[in-house]
Formats: sequence, C-alpha cells, structure tokens
Amino acid sequence: MPRSKASENYEEYVRKIETLTPEEQLSLLEILSAAIKKSLRAKRVKHSVLELEGLGAEIWKMVDAQECVLKERNSWD
Repeated sequence: MPRSKASENYEEYVRKIETLTPEEQLSLLEILSAAIKKSLRAKRVKHSVLELEGLGAEIWKMVDAQECVLKERNSWD
C-alpha cells in the first residue's frame, strides 16, 4: 500500500527532529506546546454565569423563600 504524502512528510520531520540536540528538541517542544495551547484557547467557548439564570427555577416554585432562609439560619446554631 503506498504511503500518503502527509505520512512521508511526518516521517521526514521525525528523522530531522532526531538530529537536533536535546536543547533544540526542548525548544521545539516549547514552541509546539505554545502553539497547541493557543489553538485550544481559540476553540474554547466562553460562557457567562448569566446563562445559568432561571436554571432549576421549577424546584423553588412551591418554596417560601423567607421560611427557607429562617430554617437555614436556625440550623447554624
């Protein structure tokens, strides 16, 4: 089965990396790590705490808020 061009390029890169000094390999690793982190940050979806507004509201519909607060405060003693 013939190898793809991408596979050949990858193997060539690996061979070239093996010829680098350990210091150069570490430097390359830092560069790659920074690039991957940047890419992941760009893909991360930002959320707002305001998206949680109303979540679970149905649980509290039949609860008297004042009674709940008093019960909680009494539990502190």
